[in-house]
This record gives sequence, C-alpha cells and structure tokens, in this order.
Amino acid sequence: MTAAPAHAHDTSSVFKPAMLIMAGQGVAFAATFFIPVVLARALTPLEFGTYKQLFLIYSTAWLIGQAGMASSLYYFVPRSPGDLGRFAANATCFLGVAGLVCFGLVCGAASHIARWMSNAELAGYIPWIALYLLLMLVAAPLEIVLVSRGRYRWAAASYALSDLARAVALIVPVLLFHQLDWLLRGVAVVAGLRVVTMVWYFLGECGDAFRVDWKLFKSQLGYALPFALAVLVETTQAGLPQYVVSYLYDPVALAILAVGCLQIPLVNLAASPAGDVMMVKMQESLAAGRLRAVLAIWHDTTCKLALILLPLAACLAVVSREVILFLFTARYAASIPLFVAWLMMIPLMVLQVDGVMRVFARTKFLFVLNLARLGIIAGLIQWSLREFHLLGAILVSLLATLVFKAAALMRMRLWMQTTAADLLPWSRLAGIICASLGAALVTLLVKSRMEGSALTILSVAGAVYFIVYSALVWICGLLSFQEREAIAGVVRKSLGIAKILGATES
Repeated sequence: MTAAPAHAHDTSSVFKPAMLIMAGQGVAFAATFFIPVVLARALTPLEFGTYKQLFLIYSTAWLIGQAGMASSLYYFVPRSPGDLGRFAANATCFLGVAGLVCFGLVCGAASHIARWMSNAELAGYIPWIALYLLLMLVAAPLEIVLVSRGRYRWAAASYALSDLARAVALIVPVLLFHQLDWLLRGVAVVAGLRVVTMVWYFLGECGDAFRVDWKLFKSQLGYALPFALAVLVETTQAGLPQYVVSYLYDPVALAILAVGCLQIPLVNLAASPAGDVMMVKMQESLAAGRLRAVLAIWHDTTCKLALILLPLAACLAVVSREVILFLFTARYAASIPLFVAWLMMIPLMVLQVDGVMRVFARTKFLFVLNLARLGIIAGLIQWSLREFHLLGAILVSLLATLVFKAAALMRMRLWMQTTAADLLPWSRLAGIICASLGAALVTLLVKSRMEGSALTILSVAGAVYFIVYSALVWICGLLSFQEREAIAGVVRKSLGIAKILGATES
C-alpha cells in the first residue's frame, strides 16, 4: 500500500453519516432509556431480576448465534457492492439456521438454566425469549446492509422505528398487565415485523440476485469464523460476572447489579454508529491504498467520541446519587457505588479498537485478546466478589477491558505503520480530559451548595456542567474548523425554526 497524506481523505465524512444514524437512534432515546426505569418501578426487585436474567440469556445467545456472519457484511459489501444480494442471502440463511439451533438448545435446557440461575420462574418464560432470539437473529443483517450500502438515512429510520417499537412492546404490557409473559410476546411481534421488513427490502433491492452462493459463502465463513470465536469469548467474558452473581446470589442481587451497570443510551448512540461508519470508511480507504487516510479516520473518530463520552462520564459521576435515586427510587440505593465504578467503562468506549481489528482482518488476534480478557475475569471473579461483594464484578471487568484496549493499541501501531506518538491525537485528548474534569469540579462546587429534590439537583447540575464544558471546549480551541461550522449551522437552523414557529403563533 502506498501512503497518502492524511489530508487527502475527507475525514469529516466519517462522522456525518454517523450523525445521521445517531439522529435516527436518538428519536427513540428517551423511550429506550426509560425501559429499565419503568420496569424497575412497575415490577418487584425479584421480577425485575427475572427480566434481567431472561435478557442476559437472550443477549448472550444473540451475539454468539450470529457467528460473525452478520458483521462480515461490513467487510464484504463495501468491497464488492455488486454481490450484495448473494452476500445478504448467505448471511440471512445462515442466521436462520443458527436461530433454529439456538431456539432448540435454549428451550431444551430451560429447566437446567432455571436451576443454574437460582430462579425456578425462568423455565416458564424461556420459550418466549427463545422465539424472540430466533427472529432477531434472522433480522440482524438489516441495518448492517443499509450502512454498508451508504443508505444512512434508511438505517437511521430503521434504528428509530425498531427502538421505538421495542420500547413500546417492553413497557406497555407491563404497565397494563404487570406480567412478564405479555412483555415477551410483545417483543416477539416486533422482531417478526423486522424480519418481514428485511426480506421485503432485500427482495426489492436485489431481486433475483438475492440467492445463496456457496462460493461466496465459503469466503464469508472463512472471515466470520475467527471473528465468531472472538465474539464467543467476548460474550462469555462480558456475561460471566452476571452469570456468577445469578448462581451465587438471588435475582434481587442481579437486579441491584443491573441498576448499577445502567446502560446509558447516549453511549451506544454515539459509539456504535461511529464505529460502524469508521469501519466502512477505513475499508474503502484500504481498498484504494490510502493507509494514511485510515490513521486520519481513526484520529477523527476517536476525538469526536471523546468530545461526547468523556464529559458524559464525568458529569454522571458528579450526579450519580441523584441519577439512581430519581430513576429507581431508594429501593436501589445500594446500586450507587456500583454505578460510579461502572461509569469508568465509558471513557474506554472512545477507543473503537475492535472495529480496527476487523477492518485489518485481524480477527484471530481479536480472539486471542478476548481469550486473555476472559482469563482475567474467570481467574479473578470469585475472589473479587468475595473481597468487594457486587462491586467486584465491575472492577474485574474494568481491569480486563483496560488490558484488552492497551494490547490492541500496541498492535495497531504496526498495522497502521505509525509511531506511538502518532497513534492517538494525544494533545487534543488531553485537552478534552482537562475540560471534562474542570467542568466536573465547577459542577461539584455548585452542587455542594444546593438543596432540593433529586430532579432539581440533576437539572441545575446538568445545565452548569454543559455550559462550563462547552465554554472550555470552545475557548481552548478543542473543536476543528469543520466542527465549529457544523455547530454554528445547527444553531442557525434552530434559530430559524424558532422564528418560523414564533411567526406562525403570532
């Protein structure tokens, strides 16, 4: 490959498509975020723990069941767009078979799973979660194909509609019937609609070309299997602390841990689309022989994620007590220290090293790193739980993830043919860290002088943090010219809309 100047590639194009996808997912932001909040309030801790166990089983089997075939489309479709129909058909058929296998295995082991997870209630719900798993596996390629084809607006719409429908299916049945089986039936219907939508799109887009091609299937499988092994190990290490907690404790303990490990939608809302688009753009640059452009794309994605995720983690740490008490009530006060520790995982999401390894087809190395991460967690989880109780489950996961990211960065330096000094935009990252911590200190001082409800403190502290952080970022020149122009454009559009609305009302 021949090196090209970093400026030869428009790195701003990476985040523009990502912003479209983020906008689509952001439509369902509130509904998605309040799913665990509503369920934790509407259900008893025992029932909420059962819900978390069911979806722990689902998420584990969903990630493993894909066997890397859905994600392989990120690699093959940008390289050979004309073969979209056959690549998509190969992945869909494989995932259909995998879904049936998972359905049979999960249903067949229902009683054993219930016993292993110390919850006899699970067995009655497992067939429904297995059906949901089957349908979601079949529909997994939908947004991946849309992103790989550059249909970012369609992908955004698909994410938004799917998330909204899933939120409604999860929340409404519980509010109406206060029963988990109605919740599971609702999400199964949503998954079925996703399958119908995907098949309709593939047939309309590809026509007769939507058919299995065994030659291409072998190529996909050759790429996917090492990645699938990596995912298998990654999924095992990610879920192992929760499975161990379920085995050693009761569902209530898992509910407390789950609240402490609260998933902040904005994190995945930013990181997932950015990582997906980063992979597509990197793949296009590699195909054109522009290795320096790949490094520029990596820098651009890392900086923009840092601008969002680092202040988010710092702000949430300042108001962690108010967040848990306001969302989940005092019943889950024990989750507050767990939440503070869990927030340390957010800064690590800035480094999308998994995507880089997949772009360079280093799936075997990804497997080795995940195996090392699994070894750290498996070797330390029981000791950590014994020493730190539920906090130990989070601490051991943090340690394993930190080792994983550091090892990946060391190897990336060789793939990108760069130095450690150039591998990351160190000076800009340092500036963002300082701005995030500076805003956190100011907010903490303001909060220490405040009294009132959790909602009042959250509102004021959040506003103070946003204003101080934004001012520091702007004054210290941490935004590029394009980013400043983009923000100014958003402000101008917002003011224009406000003027139009004001004129209409008058």
